[in-house]
Amino acid sequence: MPTWWVWLAAWPVAAVFVLSNAATPLYVLWQRDIGFSKGTLTVIFACYIVGLLGSLLVSGVVSDRLGRRRVLLPALGLALAACVIFATASTVVALIVARLFAGIAVGAVVSAGMAAVTDVAGPHRRRLAALLASCSMVFGAGLGPLLAGVLSEVVPGPTVTVFVVEAALLVTAVLVVARMPAPRPAVPVTGAWVRLPRVPHGNGRQLTLGVAVFAPGITATSFVLSLGPSLLSGLLGTTSRVVAGAMAFAMFLAATAVQFAVQRLRRRTVLTAGAVSTTAGMAALITAVHTASVPALVAAALLAGAGQGMGQLGGLSLLNSSVPARRLAEANAALNVGGYLPAGLLPVSAGYLSDAVGLTSGATAFGAVLLSLAAVGGVVVLADRRRTAA
Repeated sequence: MPTWWVWLAAWPVAAVFVLSNAATPLYVLWQRDIGFSKGTLTVIFACYIVGLLGSLLVSGVVSDRLGRRRVLLPALGLALAACVIFATASTVVALIVARLFAGIAVGAVVSAGMAAVTDVAGPHRRRLAALLASCSMVFGAGLGPLLAGVLSEVVPGPTVTVFVVEAALLVTAVLVVARMPAPRPAVPVTGAWVRLPRVPHGNGRQLTLGVAVFAPGITATSFVLSLGPSLLSGLLGTTSRVVAGAMAFAMFLAATAVQFAVQRLRRRTVLTAGAVSTTAGMAALITAVHTASVPALVAAALLAGAGQGMGQLGGLSLLNSSVPARRLAEANAALNVGGYLPAGLLPVSAGYLSDAVGLTSGATAFGAVLLSLAAVGGVVVLADRRRTAA
């Protein structure tokens, strides 16, 4: 298979992830027009996580049994429906439904879509497949809020135009999936169709190492996405959607760039660096909210992005190198369940805590908890390295 097909196979992942965060800079507009609190805002965000986790209970197993295309095409259809609902939303319920649909679509692409990239790459290009699948996810996640921020400021229909553009991107992704040379599974997978995703016997250690670093990293970026605009508003006194979108884009650009920078390092070295980056990012976040320092907030976003990027790349690479292709989509789903579960729970808790005790105290408590989790993740990886060496 030509190498350009490996790159093209990653496009549906990027296109769906553009949708995943495109709403981020627009929440201030919906808050103004509809009227809801920071706690409600994090609930809307959490509905995305609920849809994603529910999708992961099904999509990985179905993809491994029936093929990638049969999961990806319905997921892209749901993503297009989410675009329509977002563009016409006038109630909190509409935003919740749109986020739920987006979450289901994302759950499908992080399991079936990423596995499809590996299928197209073949067994001799698995490291490239892990890199492209991971980078397409974080690059799309960063491009969405940047597009939304810029388009909402410079063109009419601030909560409409970006979703029209995103719908066009999703149509191109449908065309790619329809033509993608993705083979049907040769060996059937047994067991329940709906179940908590798992890895084959003997691969639990690789999954544990990936989750230990990926989970704190993606939780940190989720917090920046859900409450970052409120922090920016408090520190800068601005509600500029371009600024909020640019910060989110910079965070995920860091996540993309760092993966290319560390791709040749040992996988456990990448994971260790990811844990250190997330720990430093949360220390910078605590500093930012106590000193009203914009540079510290930007540093927190960049370090959080780098932490997620390295945790994600390290986790995916460990699974790609050891899990058989016929179980890879479910293994990817298991990694993402481990990451997105705290990414949904902790920011919601921080949002309601911020409503009760203030943004400074809420963000400080969140940062301290996540700093501890990231440090524990780093210790887990270092302990495994020592055990392996011994």
